[in-house]
Amino acid sequence: MAEAVECVVVGAGIVGLAVARALALAGHEVLVLEQERWIGQHTSSRSSEVIHAGLYYPKGSLKARYCVAGKALLYDYCAARGVPHRRLGKLVVACAEHEVPVLRGVIERAEANGVRDLAWLGGNEAKALEPELACLAAFHSPSTGIVDSHALMLAYEGDAEAAGATIALRAPVLGGRVTPTGFSLEVGGDEAMALDCALLVNSAGLEAPALARRIAGIPPETVPRDHYCRGVYFTLSSRAPFRRLVYPVPEAAGLGVHLTLDLGGQARFGPDTEWIDGIDYRVDPRRGERFYEAIRTYWPGLKDGALQPGYAGIRPKINGPHEAAADFAIQGPQEHGVPGLVNLYGIESPGITASLPLAAHVARLLDGGP
Repeated sequence: MAEAVECVVVGAGIVGLAVARALALAGHEVLVLEQERWIGQHTSSRSSEVIHAGLYYPKGSLKARYCVAGKALLYDYCAARGVPHRRLGKLVVACAEHEVPVLRGVIERAEANGVRDLAWLGGNEAKALEPELACLAAFHSPSTGIVDSHALMLAYEGDAEAAGATIALRAPVLGGRVTPTGFSLEVGGDEAMALDCALLVNSAGLEAPALARRIAGIPPETVPRDHYCRGVYFTLSSRAPFRRLVYPVPEAAGLGVHLTLDLGGQARFGPDTEWIDGIDYRVDPRRGERFYEAIRTYWPGLKDGALQPGYAGIRPKINGPHEAAADFAIQGPQEHGVPGLVNLYGIESPGITASLPLAAHVARLLDGGP
């Protein structure tokens, strides 16, 4: 006879844990199933750990709405729960004349999203803030910051467990089917079992489309194709002479090779992105040469040999390399027709920043709301 639980959340990354927390606090019986040995092993622990302000996303998109709302919620949550974070601020810089109108366009988009604290700076004004910086113009985003992503996950996990949720590691969902009363799942691992649930949240990140395809009864035409975009980071061998994050103007393929800092002041540069066919976190040291060229457009004082290979992360994309960037895809019963199911696809940046309102959205859908 199968075990039974009211609600299963598949995936113990930042968003999955935030969802489990929201559902448990709302009184649901929650079990989180995670196939890896620890929480947040993939996308959640392989990012820049930036709390984003909401600068770049199309007006009205879920990314724009939940990034701007989530930023305020996340700062308050981190302060209340003692999660290490810092509101460092960010400079977005134009280093060539043709980039200045692009920079103004970013400000216009950010203001359309409700970001009201940006300040335009001339090149000398930006250099006064960061003496090593070289640019023609910039703007300052004071509400951009950084967070310890692992500490944030532990806080979400702790809240969820305190509200009665259970997190099971090394418990992959091998398959399943939709039933008249919910879902029947085949769970692998050391304690393999058949598991029935009334509510199911697919927050499997990189594996979310593949998981949906393994559950009979989910209409296959509603499952997007999965794409993998690997971003490679290099780190600085010495302490960076910067106090803020520094981003170039955005490119067609992304936000360019930008400078971020961790809570210890260590600088990392990235991501240099490429489309790959599967999950592969290798970093080719030879790619460092293109980092020097990109970084020296705004930090000409970067010395030869100062960079070393860091790490790689993979974004769970649902758009291909020659397609427009996709919004978060949060599919409830209205989209796929399966009661009690929410599928989360393409939850990439700004997923950390947006995690609390994303979780609230999922909880509303499972409780029959919009």
